Amino acid sequence: MEILTDIPATVLLIGSFLTMIILRLPIVFAIGISSVVTTLYLGLPLMMVAQNMVKGLNVFVLLAVPFFILAGDIMSAGGIADKLVAFATALVGWMRGGLAMVNILASMFFGGISGSSAADTTAIGKMLIPMMKKKGYDESFSTAVTITSSVQGVLVPPSHNMVIYALAAGGVSIGGLFLAGMVPGVLLGIALMVYAYIASRVKNYPTGNKFEMRELCRSFWDALLGLGTVLIVVIGVISGIFTATESAAVATAYAFFITFFVYRKIPLSEIWPILTRSIKTLGIVMILIGTSTAFGWLLAFLKVPALIAQGIFTISENPIIVLLIINLFLLFMGMLMDMSSLILICTPILLPIAKQIGIDPIHFGVIMVLNLGIGLLTPPVGSTLFLGSAISGVSIEKITKATLPFYIVMLVMLMAVTFIPALSMTMVGLFLS
Repeated sequence: MEILTDIPATVLLIGSFLTMIILRLPIVFAIGISSVVTTLYLGLPLMMVAQNMVKGLNVFVLLAVPFFILAGDIMSAGGIADKLVAFATALVGWMRGGLAMVNILASMFFGGISGSSAADTTAIGKMLIPMMKKKGYDESFSTAVTITSSVQGVLVPPSHNMVIYALAAGGVSIGGLFLAGMVPGVLLGIALMVYAYIASRVKNYPTGNKFEMRELCRSFWDALLGLGTVLIVVIGVISGIFTATESAAVATAYAFFITFFVYRKIPLSEIWPILTRSIKTLGIVMILIGTSTAFGWLLAFLKVPALIAQGIFTISENPIIVLLIINLFLLFMGMLMDMSSLILICTPILLPIAKQIGIDPIHFGVIMVLNLGIGLLTPPVGSTLFLGSAISGVSIEKITKATLPFYIVMLVMLMAVTFIPALSMTMVGLFLS
């Protein structure tokens, strides 16, 4: 069946957007300008752009995003990273390449609090990269471990990217997405630890201190209060006690109390700089959501999703081939664009295709988030890659070279998550069936 679309307008929309991306214009401006120019070309009122931006932001579930961002920023500033590193050290630091293991495990714990790859890389990297260098680890390897393990943060709850996907997918269960990301997030951490251990033996990196059960118990108790943020979100949403938005608000209040009245590493006056950082991050996220919604509406108006689906099914209707094409497309786009905007733009295009080949929307959400998480580490636009370089002072080229084996591990995990639905859906079936 032939799909009728305005080819010049489609070329204008996508072409102008990609041109501005190549010219390194900020993603928000690239999305917004291409939407406005195409709307004018089509002869539609510009009010349509404004209305769709407002429509994209006028969603109750989005209230969870600022709370999750604020909770992560409070815990990042309040010393929880130190306690998580101490717990991880007591648990796995005694192994060959112990600090690399600690880095990965601490990222798994911290990602469950911040939900952000960038926050994870900043908090863990500033602490452990200099420590690893002092113990004889190669700086490039140390940075590669830090940035790749931070991708766990976008998978395990409370990931605000999962909330954004739920919005873009039209009301997919946030609790289901949180559950679905847990096993892949843990398995990704284990896979990275296996490679780090092998590499540490090959390069003869040092072991840590001797294992002590007393220190493990003490450090676990110290870290438990911080990890309570994750328990509030996961248990609250799964049990139905809270909605995702309510759990985010409660988790923020809990993080505030634990940080300023229990850990007390920073004074209460520090709340204002924390709020300032959170508002800046939130501003970026919300304007991305608004402009991406308008851009997505134009894509739908021009029937681009149907056109892409027709093109993919022309190549093959085999579900395996279709999923490989989708993954390749997302990996390529992840090299060029920010994660949140890609989720908002690509979900309305690719989710209907995934549904046609029998992929559950929750399962597809995990595939997309992991895929785009890898994109955070790939040049030329990978934000976490550049952040890791800024923290360690190592060039992008050296870090990319050191990260290549980790890329392979992550791609293997991506294929496993894509083609073994049970990795994502078993927890969903156990708790939400």
